[in-house]
This record gives sequence, C-alpha cells and structure tokens, in this order.
Amino acid sequence: MHGSRPPRGLGLAAILLAVAVPLAGCTSSPEPTPTTQPTATSTGAPAFSSESTTAEALAHFDEVNAATVAANARPGGRAVVDALVAAGFDKSSMQVTADTTSIGRDADSVQFSVLWGQDCLIGQVSGAGYTSQTAPVLGTGACLVGSTRAIDW
Repeated sequence: MHGSRPPRGLGLAAILLAVAVPLAGCTSSPEPTPTTQPTATSTGAPAFSSESTTAEALAHFDEVNAATVAANARPGGRAVVDALVAAGFDKSSMQVTADTTSIGRDADSVQFSVLWGQDCLIGQVSGAGYTSQTAPVLGTGACLVGSTRAIDW
C-alpha cells in the first residue's frame, strides 16, 4: 500500500492547480489604448464675466488672490481689492476688514468678499496663507459679519 499512494506534495499541487486555473480567467486585462488622442477643445477656464457662475467666479477670485499673495505674502486689504477690481470684479460689491487692530497693530488676518448674485465669494489672508469659500448672502445683504472698512479709494 505504501507504494500505491501518490507523493504527499502532489495532492496539494493538484488542488492548487484546480483552484488557480478557473481564477486565471477572472483577471482583468488592461483597457485598450485608443489609436488617436482626443484633441483639447478648451483653452482653459471659461472667460470671466458678470455672467459667470459662482464656481467660475470663485475660480477667478482664487486665481487673482493667489497671484496677489504670491507677490506679497501678507497684502493689505487695499492691495487685494485693487487686484480684484483690475481683474473685473465690481468694487461696489466688495467688503474688506481692517489691516490693523484698534491699537494700531497688524491684524492677524484680513478678510474680504465679493457679493456674487445670491452668493458671497469670501477670502482670507493670514500668516497661514490664503483660503477662500463661498457662502450665501447674509440676511443683511452683506457677506462679512462684523466691522469692515470703507472702500473709498
């Protein structure tokens, strides 16, 4: 009897082979590569205008503010407002907080906003850098809560 029994490892190999063969058909093959590459029909972001969506306006807002912060890591409110006006935003729809505290020290951050339809584009520059978000217009019709400075230049 000892001579008629297959070697011990052969039985295990047969089981592994029986399981592996059906699974080999389950592997995914790579996606076929197209023979021609699609051509780009867009040259980048849509042109910015007063008709832009909130998302498009925020993208433009961020682009302008990122460039302003790249030129000066801690720009004052006037520099931010002037850059936004030069980029096509309406100064009369903006708000900005003071650059200094009530005792004359540099403010930790400067917040600014642009009223965009029923939305607000809100930005902030601080020692941590630039951040932005959109938010609904407040019940007061403004975008920022608290004291803001006059944009009278």
